[in-house]
Amino acid sequence: MLALLVPGLAVLLFAFLYPVAATLAAPPDGDPAIVARETGALLTDPYLLPVIARTIRVAVLTTAICLVLGFPVAYLISRAPARWAGKLLALAVFPLMLNTVVRTYGWIVVLGGNGLISQVSAALGLGRVQLLYTETAIVLGLVQLFLPLLILSAYSSLSQQDPRLEEAARGLGASPGRAFRQVVFPLALPGTLVGCTLVFAGAVTAFTTPQLLGGSRERLLSTLLYSRVNVSLDWPAASAVALVMTVLVLAVTALSGRLGKIGSTTS
Repeated sequence: MLALLVPGLAVLLFAFLYPVAATLAAPPDGDPAIVARETGALLTDPYLLPVIARTIRVAVLTTAICLVLGFPVAYLISRAPARWAGKLLALAVFPLMLNTVVRTYGWIVVLGGNGLISQVSAALGLGRVQLLYTETAIVLGLVQLFLPLLILSAYSSLSQQDPRLEEAARGLGASPGRAFRQVVFPLALPGTLVGCTLVFAGAVTAFTTPQLLGGSRERLLSTLLYSRVNVSLDWPAASAVALVMTVLVLAVTALSGRLGKIGSTTS
């Protein structure tokens, strides 16, 4: 049986892990010492620190909004009749079938100076608003991009729950809200945390949506990485940016796993 794992592990090692490690630690035209120096400069540069803070803020906001919007949708789908559950789930994840660039350009039409929101604001006498190339625009685009991932993850946990557990809690005198807080949500927490981790990691590493909706004024680490590689051709500095992004994702992944264990123990 172990022999069957060798081809897959070899592909994973030499086609993914080795290139990633080489890019992070010893990129072309650089060495680990230079990468370490560039990482220190990145973490102390007063111009680049706001980029890191903005990336974390955008990722956290995107994750929180996806959780608030996505979990109730997943709950309703999991409790829907079987003949409707599949259709509702397909509708919820339909945006995943559309190209990221297409969806992002749709937001450009809506958020631009002559877009729908600006026109409605002007019609109400509030003047035109320019949401494009702002942090708000980036968050909106990322929420639309990654919301289906959280819905799928939460639904996978909720659909495996026995609905009779919630009914039993209500039968014992718990209100619907209390039954949800103390029975439904704790049991669905591990899968929901996986969805939150996917959303956070995607928001930190996404490039197309932040680049198109944020422009050069609202830079994130992903757009900074692109600039380091394709504009300034500074591979050590690019590796430093990639290293910070990797640490952020790994830290949140570890925190998510810890919270999942605590939640499963509590429930």
